[in-house]
Amino acid sequence: MFGFSRAQAIAFAIMLAAIAAAPSVLYPVFLMKVLCFALFACAFNLLIGFAGLLSLGHAAYFGMGSYVAAYAAKTWGVSAEIAILLGGLVGAAIGLVFGWLAIRRQGIYFAMITLALSQMIYFFCLEAAFTGGEDGIQQVPRAALFGLIGMKSDMALYWLIAGVFVLGFLLIHRIVHSPFGQVLTAIRENEPRAISLGYRVDDYKLLAFVLSTFLSGIAGGAKSQVFGIATLTDVHWSMGGEVVLMTLLGGIGTIFGPLVGALVFGSLETYLAQFGDWVTVTQGGIFILCVIAFRRGIVGEIGNRLRLVL
Repeated sequence: MFGFSRAQAIAFAIMLAAIAAAPSVLYPVFLMKVLCFALFACAFNLLIGFAGLLSLGHAAYFGMGSYVAAYAAKTWGVSAEIAILLGGLVGAAIGLVFGWLAIRRQGIYFAMITLALSQMIYFFCLEAAFTGGEDGIQQVPRAALFGLIGMKSDMALYWLIAGVFVLGFLLIHRIVHSPFGQVLTAIRENEPRAISLGYRVDDYKLLAFVLSTFLSGIAGGAKSQVFGIATLTDVHWSMGGEVVLMTLLGGIGTIFGPLVGALVFGSLETYLAQFGDWVTVTQGGIFILCVIAFRRGIVGEIGNRLRLVL
């Protein structure tokens, strides 16, 4: 149904088993953080890995999704799934406007426009009343699922976040392996040829951009439910840089790469915290080593070597 090859089906089964077993070994909040960032990285990878568009401003959609979901849950008292969905819809709405403006340019110009537009969102969140300014939206309640199932325990919320990630992952996989995804790949490889074949490439790129921003907003909304807070950190330009690093680490253009990249990045961020100011330096050194050793990303390099063996 979702177009899995035999190898991908095995990898997907292993992923599901790992998600199911991980809470018995690792702290659920850490796992939920990884899954939120993994969905964010998967959404970003849909854009850069399959459409060939490098956006440096994806923090805008992740952060606004976080703010809107937090505000809806705290002020309006909506259920968990509605709060997260609202985050995705707002991300998609902003992405539609920003994408329409940005896809008129290519390469570094596209990247810089997305970054500039993202900074506009950052300053909007800094000044807007509903965002709480520098304090953010705090003490966000964990809304009940469908208004009936309580999400106050970490394990209950974990299964919700895991479900959101798996659904997002399957959606991206289906998009990539659909005729639409094949056209995106053709545009990435040779845009003039795609135009000559009669494809309206700007429309395809805009739709890919909106889908990516929708899933980014979903990831941000889920993150606000996990931590009960939405802050300027979520919309800061550094968040856009972090998702680029996650995708590079895992492997651009791979299906499972963003998940692995998010896991590595989240682990480094969590377990290196004890080094204080040296965290950034240590992370940088590890990233450089990973890029040198895995030029295609961790998953991309492993896949390439397996193909060589076979």
